[in-house]
Amino acid sequence: MTKPIRKAVLPVAGLGTRFLPATKAVPKEMLTIVDRPIIQYVVDEARAAGIEHIVFVTGRNKTVIADHFDRAYELEETLKNRNKLEALKLLQSMRPKAGSTSFTRQQEPLGLGHAIWCAREIIGNEPFAVLLPDMIMKSNPGCLSQMVEVYNEKGGNVISVEAVPEDQTHKYGIVEIDGEQTAKTFGITGMVEKPAQGTAPSNLYINGRYILQPEIFDLIAKQEKGAGGEIQLTDAMLTLMDSQPFTGLRFTGKTYDCGSKAGFLSANIAFALEDRELATELLPLLQEMIDLPLAAE
Repeated sequence: MTKPIRKAVLPVAGLGTRFLPATKAVPKEMLTIVDRPIIQYVVDEARAAGIEHIVFVTGRNKTVIADHFDRAYELEETLKNRNKLEALKLLQSMRPKAGSTSFTRQQEPLGLGHAIWCAREIIGNEPFAVLLPDMIMKSNPGCLSQMVEVYNEKGGNVISVEAVPEDQTHKYGIVEIDGEQTAKTFGITGMVEKPAQGTAPSNLYINGRYILQPEIFDLIAKQEKGAGGEIQLTDAMLTLMDSQPFTGLRFTGKTYDCGSKAGFLSANIAFALEDRELATELLPLLQEMIDLPLAAE
């Protein structure tokens, strides 16, 4: 019988250099998509999938993330006294239960594998999820919920993937698939991080969601530095693949890479259009912009 997925790791120690100067004082995870920070969407996805404890792997100048998930006593009292009960209820619903979050530091920028390894003592000897906070998923059920369903059926390790055009495969981590496939899942026999153009084993890229077994921690601890001089999660997963099965899930939904400016802006538009009142105001403005002639080069 497989152990349930109770814990999730969110690596939030990155510097967010692609969004400078906005991220000089504000963590990139706290930039807002419409009216809530990026990190809130990811936490909501995890909670919807049944995650009971979230481990944030942070860095310097990231304390505002912990503040966001804490009680803001003065603000809540002010909302209560002003009878703004709907706003108060919203804040309370987004606050995790006491003891259901942990924060640990990645003291050096040594890569994603190292960031996950920093959570080893809190995760312990049980399977766990990893959600990259740059990636916001739009689907019902959520991406991690889809993965948990696959995990409960197959066990082992589960990775979410999506198709990408062949000429874009060199930008991503790409999986190699075996011959046994369904419309939804397949076995993974290998992974390549940013393969040279024309050499990718498939057009399926890893979109930032993982379910991993705890044996990955020992492998990361022994892992030598890889691409970019960092400890790569992909390298440790390839080693783990020698002894444990990996299943790929074809994610059904839309992914927004909020680590890029275009992805961030696209997410803002997509989620804004879900709000009927906001969409009524926004659509004419978007149409006006679309109708404008392109600026001369």
